[in-house]
Amino acid sequence: MTVLLINGSPNAKGCTYTALSEVENKLNEQGIKTEIIHVGNKDIRGCIGCRKCKTTGKCVFDDLVNEVAIKFEQADGIVIGSPVYFASANGTLISFIDRLFYSVPADKSMKVGAAVVSARRGGCSATFDEINKYFAISGMPIVSSQYWNSVHGNTPEEVRKDEEGMQTMRTLGKNMAFLIKSIALGKEKFGLPEKETRIGTNFIRS
Repeated sequence: MTVLLINGSPNAKGCTYTALSEVENKLNEQGIKTEIIHVGNKDIRGCIGCRKCKTTGKCVFDDLVNEVAIKFEQADGIVIGSPVYFASANGTLISFIDRLFYSVPADKSMKVGAAVVSARRGGCSATFDEINKYFAISGMPIVSSQYWNSVHGNTPEEVRKDEEGMQTMRTLGKNMAFLIKSIALGKEKFGLPEKETRIGTNFIRS
């Protein structure tokens, strides 16, 4: 069982990484393999809506998105971490996950998703909601913790002093491992829920 942890911060070992590492430690303790992927310092352009991925199975821009897409298809879960920029996620991260979630052709149903947010002070809830929407639209169970998944601090040292935030990360890791294992058992015993043919309804009528 594998979980990808996406570091959307430009800083490889900053506050977001500190939070993700706490989640990772608990996942590893529960026997879940992990990989932290740093995307926040990469040159990643946004989706241009060309829809080439619908015929080729991958994004037309051959960069880190396509590399991670292969791992995402095989993973049992994903944790997406971001610092807060103007009460929103880092723009590079949004470009990355826009293309990742849109271009991956594999069914994401019952892969487990979690958002992790770091801020000096405010904007965590808005950023947390923003990231969770990617999971909700993809049929992915969203992992909760004992509080919204956020930490506070302006440096990694300050984040480590956020005792409630770090405890929230540890609880998140344990809950995520439990949910992944539970879903695996459910798949084995019951299979995945039957899906209807998708209906796409536009709101303009002729």
